[in-house]
Amino acid sequence: MKSSNIETTKLNSKILNKEMGVNIFLPSTYSENGESLPVLYFLHGRSGNENIMFDLQLNVKANDMFLNKLQPMIIVCPRIENSRGINSALNSGTIESPNNSGITINVGRYEDYFVEEIIPYIDEHYNTIKSNYGRYIGGISGGGYAALHIAFRHQNLFCKVGGHMPAIELNLEEDDIPFFNDISVWEKYNPISIAKNFNISKELKVYLDAGNQDEGHFYEGCKILQNVLERKGVSSQFHLFAGHHNLAYILSNIEKYLEFYAT
Repeated sequence: MKSSNIETTKLNSKILNKEMGVNIFLPSTYSENGESLPVLYFLHGRSGNENIMFDLQLNVKANDMFLNKLQPMIIVCPRIENSRGINSALNSGTIESPNNSGITINVGRYEDYFVEEIIPYIDEHYNTIKSNYGRYIGGISGGGYAALHIAFRHQNLFCKVGGHMPAIELNLEEDDIPFFNDISVWEKYNPISIAKNFNISKELKVYLDAGNQDEGHFYEGCKILQNVLERKGVSSQFHLFAGHHNLAYILSNIEKYLEFYAT
């Protein structure tokens, strides 16, 4: 039996003007000349990178589940840095956190980078289903926030989105200021604001979850968002699982996430 494979590549981003790492998991059933496969784009959190593929053992868990008859899919983990996946500046750069926490904030056209470079690169170089019906996006913490606003703002590209302990904040905080010029930009990317103010496709399936001891209380934003989506008739679910805002929480639930995307 052909084994699964992880390809590690560097994408020379013209939009960000730098190299960005990408890890791509190809299931054992993948063939360049065979059946086209769906793609899950899975985004890391604030301090992570494309190696979330290995941190969560996505390749191992996914291949085991695919062998048990779940739908095989390609999984792509791109580096989005600490950007929240938004267009925060015309030119790429770094800013130190305003509260002197030592956290580096990355600004630039990260939404454009993902939509205009990452997705086309994967569709060009791999045998993918090149429509929203075969494209999913999810992420953890800041990556969950990014997955939600990208899916809501580009509904023609995806049919499923997952926010796993997503960093949905209810107010503009001091740490957020470098990302957003003013409150209007914050609302432009806030998943709750988008869901309230715009139509969300009934074809988009949404999965939200957070730990009952999440230090950021992100379960509050998840619940509000789920209520908005439910009122609009969007297929959505919210799960409050046991755990904190950490890697252990994600590891304890990763099989549930994969099942959502693969069924």
